[in-house]
Amino acid sequence: MGNGPARDALFVVNPAAGNGGGAKRWPKIAAAARALGIEPDRVFTEGPGHAAALTAAALRDGRRLIVAVGGDGTVNEVVNGFFGPAGEPVAPDAELALAQIGTGRDTVRTYGIDKRPERAIALVASGRTRTVDVGRASFDAYGNDDGDGTRYFLNVGSCGMTGAVAERANRSSKRFGGTPSYVWAILSTFAGWQNLRVRVEADDEVRDLVCNNVVCANGRYFGGGLKICPDAEPDDGLFDVLIFGDVSKGDFVRNLPKLYRGTHVTHPKATVLRARHVRVEPERPLPIELDGEQPGLTPVSFDVVPAALRLRVPA
Repeated sequence: MGNGPARDALFVVNPAAGNGGGAKRWPKIAAAARALGIEPDRVFTEGPGHAAALTAAALRDGRRLIVAVGGDGTVNEVVNGFFGPAGEPVAPDAELALAQIGTGRDTVRTYGIDKRPERAIALVASGRTRTVDVGRASFDAYGNDDGDGTRYFLNVGSCGMTGAVAERANRSSKRFGGTPSYVWAILSTFAGWQNLRVRVEADDEVRDLVCNNVVCANGRYFGGGLKICPDAEPDDGLFDVLIFGDVSKGDFVRNLPKLYRGTHVTHPKATVLRARHVRVEPERPLPIELDGEQPGLTPVSFDVVPAALRLRVPA
């Protein structure tokens, strides 16, 4: 793209990302943008849901390039701002660039985007456009009287122990960084976790089993660097679906390092499928997570929305 859209970019900045790192690092990010010939027009988010509202308003006002500056949760909110209440794109020709701050920074890993936001914003001026899928989750929403919730995700949606892990990790300070914080959250959550029976529909295939987790991956990484679905492609129109069966505590601890290498998929209690639609119905409600956020509970349906988002990636 030319300089026009780049110069008109809106930077949606979460100042609280990374334990306040968003506010601290913004001056350096802004200076890096100016070095690229871009005078950064920015808005700071003020609380949950604000990034989505700011994004939607900017797109309706004619902006065509949004730069999400924050953690995975900020990216998730900005992505949701690209879609209207009926799922329609607010501006089909608009694009998203990512400059991630925070502890996880999982979304950028699949695309080879630099994890240092001061360098990642080079994509605002010189990146190429990749049209990617997004996921749409329908679930029992927290704080919604009728229980119906719908939310989009760019990276990973899951339910089971991962939802409880994400909640515990987000409650922690994460002052020691993403990987140690998530490892602590995984181990402390799993210590008290009980697997339960779950019915999983993946397109036309139905499985009924005692289960630890169901992961629907558009990207390859989550949980602070876990290579959860190493073969996932975000533009193939399919989720990579990972089903963890009745894994024991000892087995889980022994195999935790494999999650970071992506070699866990060969475990006899791990099943990988590919599907456009996944429905998960446990015997009791389980927390769900979408790009590290916890918006509600099962039962949940995950659906691929193909070629739904234009993303700036390295050339």
